[in-house]
Amino acid sequence: MGESNSPTSEIRDSEPDENLENKTGDSSIEAITRRVQESLAIENRHKFWETQPVGQFKDIGDSSLPEGPIEQPTPLSEVKQEPYNLPAAYEWITCDLETEEMCSEVYNLLTNNYVEDDENMFRFNYSKEFLQWALRPPGHFKSWHIGVRAKTSKKLVAFITGVPARIRVHDDVVTMAEVNFLCVHKRLRSKRLAPVMIKEVTRRVHLENIWQAAYTAGVVIPTPIATCQYWHRSLNPKKLIDVGFSRLGPRMTMSRTIRLYKLPDSTVTPGFRKMELRDVPAVTRLLRGYLSQFVVATDFDENDVEHWLLPKENVVDGFVVESPLTHEITDFCSFYTLPSTILGHPNYTTLKAAYSYYNVATKTPLLQLMNDALIIAKLKDYDVFNALDVMENESFLKELKFGPGDGKLHYYLYNYRLKQPIKPSELGLVLL
Repeated sequence: MGESNSPTSEIRDSEPDENLENKTGDSSIEAITRRVQESLAIENRHKFWETQPVGQFKDIGDSSLPEGPIEQPTPLSEVKQEPYNLPAAYEWITCDLETEEMCSEVYNLLTNNYVEDDENMFRFNYSKEFLQWALRPPGHFKSWHIGVRAKTSKKLVAFITGVPARIRVHDDVVTMAEVNFLCVHKRLRSKRLAPVMIKEVTRRVHLENIWQAAYTAGVVIPTPIATCQYWHRSLNPKKLIDVGFSRLGPRMTMSRTIRLYKLPDSTVTPGFRKMELRDVPAVTRLLRGYLSQFVVATDFDENDVEHWLLPKENVVDGFVVESPLTHEITDFCSFYTLPSTILGHPNYTTLKAAYSYYNVATKTPLLQLMNDALIIAKLKDYDVFNALDVMENESFLKELKFGPGDGKLHYYLYNYRLKQPIKPSELGLVLL
């Protein structure tokens, strides 16, 4: 399974040196890191990140440094009140995603300029409904949805967002911003907009008296708290091979490959059904109990569960197992929908991908629960089911015929130090 072209192999938040995004060639993390290091003089390496309160490479293994916040909060009156300066031709805007017009502008910017694979075959295609779901959770701040416009054309040319989340690190529950969707128009990648956008979202987060953040990237910057691997499960192998997402295995024919990935026509777990509003309290209890075992995990309450996990058509799917005897909710699984645009293919324009989200198995074996999730995704015409090796996912990946992609996803905390990196299996956090 060499999904070297999968957009899931790519970054969620761009490395602040935008020029690096346009390099081609070997896409392994080691090679990317080597190229980055070789392309910068020693004193320029990660120059931006070395000014930020993040774990630094030079501190790795220094056990004298305490866990927790790296810098203490400043009085709010001392937080910079004015936005950072942009190049003269550009201006900041706050993006109101409740308006159809703004939502379309953001959608068009991301659809044409956001994450692509190294070979420019696929690009993430977040739907407008997905963006509204991802960016308007309970307690969200409109001021954290930040755009940059060209003053003359009024065109939206860059975007970055934050949403509030409670993330537990060991025993401390910390209110953080989850920072995502950093996107700069392809023609402006030389303008060094990304660092100023990161500083501006940080300033706006600080104005709400929040001092920590979580984010992910496909590149190595100072310093990951965890490095996870993407795995892919073919649901429509013929299409995936046709569009170059996967390759036919050695000594495999197309018909054998199709047979290999064939799934049953219906789910097998008694009481497996779509999650409903009335299930929110039970799912919240299940999730809170399950996530308590991980070192870093989301701290969900019922409002969060209702927002993030209640099914929304073509955005997020959630399923429960309700015991036919006791009517107790014993298990839960979920996935979200993130298609990719297929670039320049004569027959196909969209790759429909499901991404494993949060899953809790107490009475049903996790393997069986996830196989039912695969069956549902296949019935809903998804082409591929993706999963990170976080939480207990590793226990079902090989058995259910997932193959490793070459995408690594690095998790980072801003202004919060962990003494040592954690294993993916110690991470109970999925960022969109």
